[in-house]
Amino acid sequence: MPRYKRGFDTQAATEHLARRDRKLGAWMKRIGPIAPDPRWRKTFDPVDALARAILFQQLSGKAAATIVGRVEAAIGSDRFHCDTLGQIDDAGLRSCGVSGNKTRALRDLALRESRGEIPDLRRMSTMPEEDIVAALVPIRGIGRWTVEMMLMFRLGRADVLPVDDLGIRKGAQVVDRHEVMPTPKELQERGECWSPYRTYASLYLWRIADSATKAAAPTNRSQD
Repeated sequence: MPRYKRGFDTQAATEHLARRDRKLGAWMKRIGPIAPDPRWRKTFDPVDALARAILFQQLSGKAAATIVGRVEAAIGSDRFHCDTLGQIDDAGLRSCGVSGNKTRALRDLALRESRGEIPDLRRMSTMPEEDIVAALVPIRGIGRWTVEMMLMFRLGRADVLPVDDLGIRKGAQVVDRHEVMPTPKELQERGECWSPYRTYASLYLWRIADSATKAAAPTNRSQD
């Protein structure tokens, strides 16, 4: 059974993308190299990571961190699992600031873990990206985008292109100098030339979108 490496050669990715896409390559040269993510080398627990992803959804980082801290204190653990989440009832989660929808999502996550439905890190190392997506998106509160972020930033998969992400679509629009953002289907087709390093292309597209947003922002000028 093949194993999928965590992380990839960013220099090889740079050379491939510059060769296959001159427009993107010009932007990459302007921005400079993006270093490998240190999280690619760090072990992590997928169940705990998914629970935290649920808690952080639609909240500022500070607000979410406060709620996470309250839940950790209530369960007496800094790891979220079916056994530790079982230490608190729904009312207790709500008193920590967890919404009703997120409470139900955490319960579904814990139930699926107890049934052995969520692959651990070792098992994920043998699974193609689409198999991981298929295994995790049935969890309440977990969408494809959340799984794609795990694939890119935690598992270090080299060929992930989140076509529904607005930042990546905006970056592609800037690269191609189009009037409107590409549709997810158009972006999927546009990104074929970036394979097998679509993750690295995505990292640049986010930065390109950010630079375009900053360039378009109004500047304050002092009045004489």
